[in-house]
Amino acid sequence: MSTPAPALSIVIPVYDEVESLGPLFAELRRALAGLDRPAEVVAVDDGSTDGSFERLVALASGDPRIRIVRLARNYGQTAALAAGIEHARAPVIVSLDADLQNDPADIPRLLTVLDEGVDVVNGWRSPRRDPWLTRRLPSQIANRLISLVTGTRLHDYGCTLRAMRASVAKELRLYGELHRFIPALAADLGARVAEVKVSHRPRTLGTSKYGLSRTLRVLLDLLTVKFLSGFSTRPIQLFGLFGLVSAAAGLGLTAYLGFERIVLGVHLANRPLVLLAILMAVVGVQFVSLGLLGEMLVRTYHESQAKPIYRVREVVH
Repeated sequence: MSTPAPALSIVIPVYDEVESLGPLFAELRRALAGLDRPAEVVAVDDGSTDGSFERLVALASGDPRIRIVRLARNYGQTAALAAGIEHARAPVIVSLDADLQNDPADIPRLLTVLDEGVDVVNGWRSPRRDPWLTRRLPSQIANRLISLVTGTRLHDYGCTLRAMRASVAKELRLYGELHRFIPALAADLGARVAEVKVSHRPRTLGTSKYGLSRTLRVLLDLLTVKFLSGFSTRPIQLFGLFGLVSAAAGLGLTAYLGFERIVLGVHLANRPLVLLAILMAVVGVQFVSLGLLGEMLVRTYHESQAKPIYRVREVVH
């Protein structure tokens, strides 16, 4: 008898988590047993070197619901999530970490809110069981900044535990470190986003792959998200604005200097203000030119075929 088509796909990025995989899948089986819908588990091995892939194969041999996507090397969590989303077959996708800090028992709660007409339900780890200085404080600052810049206000952008409609998730273009901006990217597509408190457990197995070094990368990716959400289809409005302001300032300085020279008879030689006026006028022209080039690239991008950010080595059923 054929296996029924899954109504729920659980996507789990895995990178060097061999110790936690056994307990995680045991908890996941208990959580899925309480659901009234058939499910599949898509585990994405992101180039693990500690035996995680072999452990996944052993777990999958006893459970036909488990599918393993093995990437050719370590691409990062964003690419692993993108690979899992692409290979998910169900209309609803739930993602969670493999480090046991997310509790699979929270999945029904996310699905309940999703069934109320929401497109993305993001987890809010409360209370959070991480060190305050190195993890919680930078996360609080980042969450407030991301909420302010993107306009999608959430308490916890860094929580991997979330439920999404596949129709929305598969439209996302994820690269870099954009996995933490999934709610904002989805909202930019017109998705309805909600947030639900979920439990968070201290890490007891393995080692964390993140620290303070991620802060700068998150800030740079935030600029990318803001540009993509506001100006990706109209770059001339951003670069053109800076160009016009700069050119106008340069022309204003030029008019002032001309007035001084013609009316007041002031000599302009060796005056830094002259160089500043020329510089601002030239920079203004360059910004407008960048905006026009951006418009050409936008049209090329939208007319070309999307290229994946990863290469799959094998898919194990």
